[in-house]
Amino acid sequence: MPSSRIPGRSYVTRRALVEIVRAAALGSYGVTGLTDPRPSRRVLARLGLGSPAVQVSVRPALGIELYVTIAYGLPVAEVVRQVDSAVRHAVRRTVGCEVASIVIHVNGLRDALVPAPPTQPDVPAINAEPAMAVSEPAGPEDAPGPPPARPRRRRRPAAGSQPPAPH
Repeated sequence: MPSSRIPGRSYVTRRALVEIVRAAALGSYGVTGLTDPRPSRRVLARLGLGSPAVQVSVRPALGIELYVTIAYGLPVAEVVRQVDSAVRHAVRRTVGCEVASIVIHVNGLRDALVPAPPTQPDVPAINAEPAMAVSEPAGPEDAPGPPPARPRRRRRPAAGSQPPAPH
């Protein structure tokens, strides 16, 4: 990187900062999602009219407020510390300015091992066998027989050992 500064200005939109913070927070170990406790703001997020889980203020200094859910069973303080570090690093690396303050609200715990409910009710179970169409009845020649016998393998004596004595 060049050590001298290039004259000029660069602008980073608030939306870009929100996306940088969102990616850093969701990429952190233990974070299962970003949510806002206020239902009206969650509706706005679903409509694409805002991101209530991440709030960025740029005046007087860069401040960030996050609402996260954390995986159940993990130490909350460690996860929050890691999110703080990841967000500060991402903003410093991409934008080039320091974050003055980060406020992280833990909005809840979520069991990360429980799968999400299926989106389609007609989805067959994973272990279900697929249905097979039979065009003609099976005759005796199609009946399955006993499985083929596997040949036995003889053990070889280890090098330098005596063969077993005959009985």
